[in-house]
Amino acid sequence: MAAAIAGAAASTAVSITCSSSSYEDDGAATSWSLSSGTSSSSSSSQRQRPYRRLLHDEAQRLRRERRGQGSGAHTPRWVRRTPDQMARYVEDDRAGHVYGRHVVAAVRAARATASCSSPSSADMREAMASFVAKLTFREMCFVLHELRGWRQARDFFAWMKLQLCYEPSVVAYTILLRLYGQVGKIKLAEVTFLEMLQAGCEPDAVACGTLLCAYARWGKLNDMLMFYAAVRRRDIVPSISVFNFMVSSLQKQKLHGKVIHLWEQMLEANVAPNQFTYTVVIGSYAKEGMLEEAMDAFGEMKRRRFVPEEATYSLLISLCAKHGKGEEALGLYDEMKVKSIVPSNYTCASVLTLYYKNEDYSKALSLFSEMEQNKIVPDEVIYGILVRIYGKLGLYEDAQRMFEEIDKAGLLSDEQTYVAMAQVHMNVQNYDRALQVLDAMRARNVKPSQFSYSALLRCHVAKEDVDAAEDTFRALSNYGPPDVFCCNDLLRLYMRLGHLDKARALILKMRKEALQFDEDLCVTVLEVCCKTSINKDTDNLTEVIQNEGSSSKVLNPTDSSTLSMMLKSLLDKPGGLSSVSQLIMKFAREGSTDEAKFLYEHLTELGAKPDDTAIATLIVQYGQAQQLEQAQKLFETASTSFPVGGSVYNAMVDALCRCGKTEEAYRLFMELIDQGHNGDAVTISILVTHLTKQGKLYSAVSIYDRMISSGIPRSMQTFNIMISVYGQGGKLEKAVEMFSAAQELGLPIDEKTYTNMLSFYGKAGKHHEASLLFSRMKEDGIRPGKISFNTMINAYATSGLHNEAEIIFQEMQKNNHVPDSHTYLALIRAYTEGKCYSKAEEAIQMMLRSNMTPSCTHFNHLISAFLKEGQIDEAQRMYNQMEEAGIPADLACCRTMMRMHLDHGYVDDGILFFETACRLLKPDSFILSAAFHLYEHSGRESEAGDILDAINMSGASFLRNLKVGSKLEQVRNDTHAS
Repeated sequence: MAAAIAGAAASTAVSITCSSSSYEDDGAATSWSLSSGTSSSSSSSQRQRPYRRLLHDEAQRLRRERRGQGSGAHTPRWVRRTPDQMARYVEDDRAGHVYGRHVVAAVRAARATASCSSPSSADMREAMASFVAKLTFREMCFVLHELRGWRQARDFFAWMKLQLCYEPSVVAYTILLRLYGQVGKIKLAEVTFLEMLQAGCEPDAVACGTLLCAYARWGKLNDMLMFYAAVRRRDIVPSISVFNFMVSSLQKQKLHGKVIHLWEQMLEANVAPNQFTYTVVIGSYAKEGMLEEAMDAFGEMKRRRFVPEEATYSLLISLCAKHGKGEEALGLYDEMKVKSIVPSNYTCASVLTLYYKNEDYSKALSLFSEMEQNKIVPDEVIYGILVRIYGKLGLYEDAQRMFEEIDKAGLLSDEQTYVAMAQVHMNVQNYDRALQVLDAMRARNVKPSQFSYSALLRCHVAKEDVDAAEDTFRALSNYGPPDVFCCNDLLRLYMRLGHLDKARALILKMRKEALQFDEDLCVTVLEVCCKTSINKDTDNLTEVIQNEGSSSKVLNPTDSSTLSMMLKSLLDKPGGLSSVSQLIMKFAREGSTDEAKFLYEHLTELGAKPDDTAIATLIVQYGQAQQLEQAQKLFETASTSFPVGGSVYNAMVDALCRCGKTEEAYRLFMELIDQGHNGDAVTISILVTHLTKQGKLYSAVSIYDRMISSGIPRSMQTFNIMISVYGQGGKLEKAVEMFSAAQELGLPIDEKTYTNMLSFYGKAGKHHEASLLFSRMKEDGIRPGKISFNTMINAYATSGLHNEAEIIFQEMQKNNHVPDSHTYLALIRAYTEGKCYSKAEEAIQMMLRSNMTPSCTHFNHLISAFLKEGQIDEAQRMYNQMEEAGIPADLACCRTMMRMHLDHGYVDDGILFFETACRLLKPDSFILSAAFHLYEHSGRESEAGDILDAINMSGASFLRNLKVGSKLEQVRNDTHAS
């Protein structure tokens, strides 16, 4: 029938024009009807019915007020009239002031036929018999318009056509079409439309729009679109109300593509859209994911000064967030707040999710506060997002409390909320609590999905519970092939626990299920292949990953090496070579140099070159393991096969230094500089340190000179290294020159550089220069640290300035630096150099009161000082205090005490000291020689012989010039001379 109507409407055979197109249709106030006729008739109608105009204006005002109330606004079914308005309205109709009393009577008579048990056309003719020749055509149209039932309208229209004043008109047919459309009598509407065409009435936009609305209202969308195409072929443009009805019905059926197509046709026909049109179209653009088009329509909507509704903003915010346009989404939300539009739960959830992804948690929590102020009741989705935010912030207790509030409110029914809380527990490695949450979810009959099973698998993998992890993986497989993340987790668990057989079986299962491997999973499988490369059954994995969707090459099916096949597959992926290089570095750092070398060799066989950082890491690892031959072989292979960068040279220099080949390291570094590569600061530091320790100061300085001649820019780290070289070599003037050169270049001088210079000034006895430099450091805004204070105290200690050292010590404490063992050692040294032995003892007591155990070195300074002053008893007292504190004597302390006993002739005490304190120490030439002389002086020849044998066996030198009681003899000589 619709096709017949479309064909008839498109026919050009009908040439009779409408006799009266200015009819009344106040359906603009309803939700489905068409606009009114010509402007003159409409204005005349409004003047005759002022109360309907007032009601229409009131409805518009209420609609504008409801726009800012959000999605929770309740739209009334009708507009309430005041009692006066209702009384006047009823009086006007019944008194017949508009159309006359006879018209009102005709309406009442026609409506009365509805009370008949079986109404028919005969009943209508009988009821309307007294109105024959009394009603004009216009009045009959009014009566037809006022009828409520479609049967009465049908019968009245049949009576109407029998009257002499009747003439075929599109007006009457349109009224009847509207009545049929209201009750869903589509077949009758189609018959009526065909009758109108056969009667010679040319359908206008209102008539066509009425039938289009009928189709749309009752879901006859295909018929609607077919009829619309026929209408457009006749160059009839429906009104915006009709277009709104059409796009709305299409959108309800989720036909968003057709909505957009109809919107484009409407714009081509120059039909001006209204607010409702923009709202529907923007919604369809959003559902189709067309962000640019949606934003263009939204901008045009605002330029036409239409106020968007909350639902429009909500859809656009969600769409921007999905497309990664976070700033635009937040801008839309701010625009909503400026216009005082209250957001819905859905909008708040979208914005909260955006804040969560951007890690802007403070704004997320402030939004939650705004929801409370606007009395927006959060739903479970919003609570779940807040739980995740608390978990990200480390607010474990707050997340737990929020989860309990959801439970108490009876909102806990979504699987994702349970999983969110479980993930919070997993983030703090509380896997038992996470399992409890997931178990509680199953106990409450919340149906699990892949999402919750994936979280459960991660828990079991973290707990290294293989049986539970395998059970979960099997349950996960019931929902289809597990994703690559779950497979990767289980595969890494097998590797971590050494279950390589299970790992290979899992890889074969993934291959049978045609799982598409991502880069991480490929690397894991590659790692399994390397771990099992020595085993005979490695070739069981030959066909793994052979048919990767992302691979652009067809792998050789005859290739028996699983590792080679995996490498080929991975190299075809973007960033695959980098992933393999990272795996080589991982093996190297773990000390698995065999696996790293195995992977490197297979990679080079395929003609691919690993990153220089991977080669360098493996060389450094060889150097740390003292495997210099392996490092040299790898370096030669890499430099011969591919051009290598400076990082590989630096690594080889480091390996040579660690293996004691400083000369070779020096020559290789010079070769690196000659080739234009920059040596990194760490390599230079290592090389210079080794050269300096071996006394090759000239070679260390030549590195710096070669860097300058090669045009390599000098960094602050370079100057630090050279300052250390010159300072350790005793060339203070050169160190000062380096420091001054760094200042002249405007390089930032850090605390480390200042501390080095303070140390060298102090060792040289230049305490005044050290003090000036210390003051300049503070003037430059560098706050001295503990090491700087310790260095400055040592500088004063070298010069014996204990008062100045004490002032620095007090300043250090004022700057909230807690003195450590090195601080007290420097202070004791300053006191002993200044011969303030009581203060030195007090410093040791301060350490004990601070629960800090002194070392033997702290006591040794005082013991040595007392011995120099000849205060033997005091030295012995300090040694006894050290023993009482449970501090064992070190080698230096034993030397000091043995010299005391030897020089002052304390033979028995010296032998006892040697036998009790020195036996367990490393053999020392002085201690053993002194013990020999003490034993020999006491006549114990056998013990002396044993000591001499021990000296010979240890390779130590025997000191024959030592004498027992040399100090006593000197005192006697001095006394005799006086």
